[in-house]
Amino acid sequence: MRRGAPRRFPLPLRFPQADIMANTVIGSTIVIDGEITGDEDLVVQGTVKGRVSLRENIFVEESGVVEANVETATITIHGRVTGDIHATERAELKSNCRVVGDIRAPRVLIADGASFKGSVDMDG
Repeated sequence: MRRGAPRRFPLPLRFPQADIMANTVIGSTIVIDGEITGDEDLVVQGTVKGRVSLRENIFVEESGVVEANVETATITIHGRVTGDIHATERAELKSNCRVVGDIRAPRVLIADGASFKGSVDMDG
């Protein structure tokens, strides 16, 4: 690849640890401050501040930081989330993640080693 040429990746990208195919990836050096809405899967490796409302899945990698209220179908967290989470299907907190905020979802999975401060409402 010649110098200065943009790197091209085939979309969607496959993230086997999340078991999703993502068209949208917020890279580790990216900071977004605002509102994210849409109908696609999202992988967060960088920082998101504000509000996130997606119909599909959110995967927060170990390097990912979300400082936002989140509405989604499913969320899988390996990194840090500060804000309330409303998942229509499932919220999964993996070991070594850190979550501060209330979770509302019909299915909540909290792995051994996860850090969580907030309340859980599983009535949907």
